[in-house]
Amino acid sequence: MSFLSRLFAREPDPREAWRPLWHTLVGTAREEHWYADRGAADTLDGRFDMISMLTALFMLRLESEQNAEAQGVSAAAWLTELFVEDMEGQMREAGIGDPTVGKMMGRMMATLGGRAGALRDALAQGDDAALAALVVRNMHLSDEEHGPALMAEGLRALHARLAQTDFAMLQQGEIAA
Repeated sequence: MSFLSRLFAREPDPREAWRPLWHTLVGTAREEHWYADRGAADTLDGRFDMISMLTALFMLRLESEQNAEAQGVSAAAWLTELFVEDMEGQMREAGIGDPTVGKMMGRMMATLGGRAGALRDALAQGDDAALAALVVRNMHLSDEEHGPALMAEGLRALHARLAQTDFAMLQQGEIAA
């Protein structure tokens, strides 16, 4: 939806329906256990890794829903747009200029897409060894010895919780316990 069409639209921005889930995702990525207990690096790169890994994980859950389309766009696409909006806003707030923002957003989107595909494959294998290998390849860790296995365990557990969560609950930003 372009800026002008949003400005003059009579209907609410359809992404807003997914903002509660985005806020839950960001809050989940900031949870201390990912950093203190599972070895994610508590750095700018490490935090981006957590946000992008969990965005990919949530996208896979939304893609698994049969009737997850609103206005012809999948729920995963709306979540991706919120990711882009947030990351772009963060870069601009940090003082990064237009030419650089576009290049960085392209890299971030490639990273997100790559992680989604790799996560899909690793989760399908059903064991944490594939997830741990994915973590080694794709994440900055503070604990490189134990972190991959601990992170894989956490990602698998969150994946299971997301799978148990009703689609309507997800849209409201809730995840099954």
